[in-house]
Amino acid sequence: MISRIDLRGDALPEGPALRDLLPRADFDVSAALEKVRPICEAVRHRGDAALIDFAERFDGVRLESVRVPVKALADALEALDPAVRAALEESIRRARLVHREQRRTTHTTQVAPGGSVTEKWVPVDRVGLYAPGGRSVYPSSVIMNVVPAQEAGVESIALASPAQADFDGLPHPTILAACALLGVDEVYAAGGATAVAMFAYGTESCAPANMVTGPGNIWVAAAKRYFAGKIGIDTEAGPTEIAILADDTADPVHVAADLISQAEHDPLAAAVLVTDSVALADAVEKELEPQVAATKHIEDRIAPALAGRQSAIVVVDGVEEGLRVVDAYGAEHLEIQTANAAAVADRVRNAGAIFVGPWSPVSLGDYAAGSNHVLPTGGCACHSSGLSVQSFLRGIHIVDYTRDALADVAHHVVTLAEAEDLPAHGAAVKARFVGDERMSRGWKVPESK
Repeated sequence: MISRIDLRGDALPEGPALRDLLPRADFDVSAALEKVRPICEAVRHRGDAALIDFAERFDGVRLESVRVPVKALADALEALDPAVRAALEESIRRARLVHREQRRTTHTTQVAPGGSVTEKWVPVDRVGLYAPGGRSVYPSSVIMNVVPAQEAGVESIALASPAQADFDGLPHPTILAACALLGVDEVYAAGGATAVAMFAYGTESCAPANMVTGPGNIWVAAAKRYFAGKIGIDTEAGPTEIAILADDTADPVHVAADLISQAEHDPLAAAVLVTDSVALADAVEKELEPQVAATKHIEDRIAPALAGRQSAIVVVDGVEEGLRVVDAYGAEHLEIQTANAAAVADRVRNAGAIFVGPWSPVSLGDYAAGSNHVLPTGGCACHSSGLSVQSFLRGIHIVDYTRDALADVAHHVVTLAEAEDLPAHGAAVKARFVGDERMSRGWKVPESK
């Protein structure tokens, strides 16, 4: 059901050589890029008409309009199961607590007497958020995108999710209800690359956005790459991943359940256990069989995900070696189920999010920990972060120098400009002090003409 990789005995290689030994899904965004190009350009030239045609082609429903009526949001919230509403409200509350603490404040540094640099944080003007609606429906992703954007102070927020033939071409009602709970009333029935193109170019119904965020399939990732540079993006999210670093203190029942929980997303989902305990590895393999048999989505998702090349049990000599392996892997989600789990977790450098100990499963983070579940995949955790308030903010430096403060540093500016063979840079400073007899620090003041 799941393969095993034995890295015991020999010294572990460094860097890319170690990464090459670890399981990873095939996810060729470059190949998908050529397929989304004509889709994106059709949206550019034909606007809403292209969106309607693509909804019929990909989602099996002919839309009258891509914009979801506000009444449909209210109706979806009114019809929502009270238990689901309570769970969504609690998820929103916890996410707000965490993301509100991420807000940045303006700070001024007095560099020299009369010279200061201020950094102020300004939210993007408009964002387009994406909530998937293919194999599963993700109202939780609505929360994870909307809350940090709102807490950052973004004034214009729009959301897209695929049209559903079962719901008269509207996005799934739970998606709509989540939008209503969050106060987002600009919602579009658009999926995959078409949604990203809609936000990038704008159409008759939808104004263009400065940024697009949210998880999605390979077509969403390819469209984000296509528009990189034109709009801001969060990440080219690939298939979801869980890695678990565990020793002989871990409960195999918990470990197996957590591996299955992420395999449930997609046949390309990655489930990786890194352990120094052969006994635990054996127990987890044995435990996977009855747990998989007892769950849903076995044939179409879980079984192929666990059996795929992206999933494995990796056996190492010790927790120290295990740390090197998980840092090389850079998992989207990393659980630490070892003795002294908090201390071990503190040493991890590469992970989208870290879940400490037996009572912090990834499922908690997916829904109600307060953390964000839009995280880097495919090893990108070595250089990228998950979605946060910071994702929607731009830091702007404001430079404010007096005449005397500029005069004090002018000779250094001129020296560096000349060292880089950019004399006009230095001349721009010199021009401000023509005829000033005080300016004699290493350069001649040009005479007035």
